[in-house]
Amino acid sequence: MGRRIVIVVAGMPGSGKSVVSRAAKELGLPVYVMGDVVREEAARRGLEPTPANLNMVAKSLREEYGPTVVAERTAQKFREDEEIVLVDGVRSLDEVKVFQRYGDVVIVAVHASPRTRFERIRKRNRPGDPRTWEEFVSRDLTELGFGIGNVIALADYMIVNEEKSLDEVLEEARVLLREKILGKGARPQPPS
Repeated sequence: MGRRIVIVVAGMPGSGKSVVSRAAKELGLPVYVMGDVVREEAARRGLEPTPANLNMVAKSLREEYGPTVVAERTAQKFREDEEIVLVDGVRSLDEVKVFQRYGDVVIVAVHASPRTRFERIRKRNRPGDPRTWEEFVSRDLTELGFGIGNVIALADYMIVNEEKSLDEVLEEARVLLREKILGKGARPQPPS
């Protein structure tokens, strides 16, 4: 096996990172969601997954264990035999550096405007999602404080998820993964 490829996906909440994850799963790639680490920690602490609690846990984890703790806990879940993995939710260049220890990193950024993202978040109604514009802005500022803007600015590939249908963005993600990233020699593992 050659050096593992770690595709890291960055984007503000509601930008469409999960669409890229869905395309990766369809192609047989293992997908790791960094937000799951925060949700798991919130549950371990007996906290409801509200926006305030998840923001607090994300900040608290980083204060207690350092700025790369979520990336480190995510990377610990990688299986040794995985030649290529996708990580959904990278928020800082420090986290990117963690994944560089596990393989060659390719950064994919997903972008959508704040208004578009807010409407998507309201419609998806996931536990922990902000319900008001104020909560949404607060969450965005938290994300930006982690350094997500730097990751997006240095992305190898960008998907603009604005004024497109879900099917169009999903196909764009499939083509990007299959032809531009996997086509460079990496082969996905079949789903188990």
